[in-house]
Amino acid sequence: MALKDAYAHGVKNAISHFVQGILVLAPIAITVYILYKVFDFFHSTFHFLGVIVHPLLDPFIILFSIVILIYLVGRISSSLLFTPAYHRLEKDIEKVPLIRIVYSSVKDLMSAFVGSKRRFNRPVLVTLDKLNNIKQLGFITQEDLSNLNLEKEYIAVYMPFSYGFSGRLLILHKDSVAPVDASSTDVMKFIVSGGVTHVD
Repeated sequence: MALKDAYAHGVKNAISHFVQGILVLAPIAITVYILYKVFDFFHSTFHFLGVIVHPLLDPFIILFSIVILIYLVGRISSSLLFTPAYHRLEKDIEKVPLIRIVYSSVKDLMSAFVGSKRRFNRPVLVTLDKLNNIKQLGFITQEDLSNLNLEKEYIAVYMPFSYGFSGRLLILHKDSVAPVDASSTDVMKFIVSGGVTHVD
């Protein structure tokens, strides 16, 4: 009996150590894989440039150059001389039917996550079922829905799904929504991780 218990204990420890090994290696492997795909993307995208310095270093040189270029564009875009020209370009783009839809959608989506006009910065707790006290975390995206001919008591709340960046938009009465006193970044990580991420 003791031998059987020792065997079962050994198998249990082996499985525990195997699972622990997966928990340690999986994030590292996924990170390395993502970096490899980024490396491969830049290598395949700019292969027409030929060898700049070295085949292994070229993708990093190109990536660094793109980062610098994005930074310089951001720096120039904040100047007073660039702003009128940028607004003029936007107006011209918005006159083209199909391009207008794509451009405005991408711009609004990017603005929702970063920049001064971020939308996912007001986490709230929404009561979905008062009888069973079922609640869900979300973010207020619009408080004025008068352009949709809705009463001022209604607001738009985006509810992200776990393990993904998709979600659903709900039009809710203000009484069903309560503010959450926590960082919007922490709340988003908590939702996307399925509640696994620890929030201070």
